[in-house]
Amino acid sequence: MLVDSHCHLDYFGEEEIEGIVARAVEAGVGRLVTIGTKVQQAAAVKALTERFPQVWGTVGVHPLSAGEAPIPTVDEIVTLADHPRIIGIGESGLDYFYDTSPHEVQRESFRRHIRACQRTGLPLAIHARDADDDIATILAEEREAGGDFPALLHCFSSTRALAERVVADGGYVSLSGILTFPKSEELRAIVADLPEDRLLVETDSPYLAPVPKRGKRNEPAWVTHTAAVLAAVRGWEVARAVEITTRNFERLFTRCR
Repeated sequence: MLVDSHCHLDYFGEEEIEGIVARAVEAGVGRLVTIGTKVQQAAAVKALTERFPQVWGTVGVHPLSAGEAPIPTVDEIVTLADHPRIIGIGESGLDYFYDTSPHEVQRESFRRHIRACQRTGLPLAIHARDADDDIATILAEEREAGGDFPALLHCFSSTRALAERVVADGGYVSLSGILTFPKSEELRAIVADLPEDRLLVETDSPYLAPVPKRGKRNEPAWVTHTAAVLAAVRGWEVARAVEITTRNFERLFTRCR
């Protein structure tokens, strides 16, 4: 079954979540990873993972939320992640597109999340928008200072250089509904060249609904559309895209095997 490696179930209304999970399972999506964006949200993420056997989670602070409260320490992030159904840390990273969080605060938050990954061995879900150079620099500096760590460049829509850098360092790249958009020719060209053992799929729901659902609120069941386009880009049968992305997910998120 497919995996939606990045969604935000707690962004939906309480009365909707059961139906959303059920529709995902009906569509062949067997696992969903609901993502942390704020410290105070971690309890809700954990509750969802305990409520649904198909749901797993991460904890962390989104870069655009990094300026809203004191950045958690590395110890605090590690403690937040100490839960059997928390399988990753993040999403963290850099977002220079919106001017809602100071860049220096984002960078410090990103470094702390990386160090928590180094401590725990959990993968880091990386958010990258209009900040590729700084992301590459921080990843390299932290790896040199503190050692290797598993990483996933989520909702990839950045440069070829960043994707290739992450992959060269042993990381993974996750494709969202952006892959299906008509104007995403350059993205599809990059994805066609990346190693097949480094590719995952996601929805980032409720955002970025794929073609043919554009303009609607996205949900995990629709990751099937992204997987179908990935298959077309790579010249695969859809079943092979399902097999490969699920295998890659299990290799990266070892707590979820």
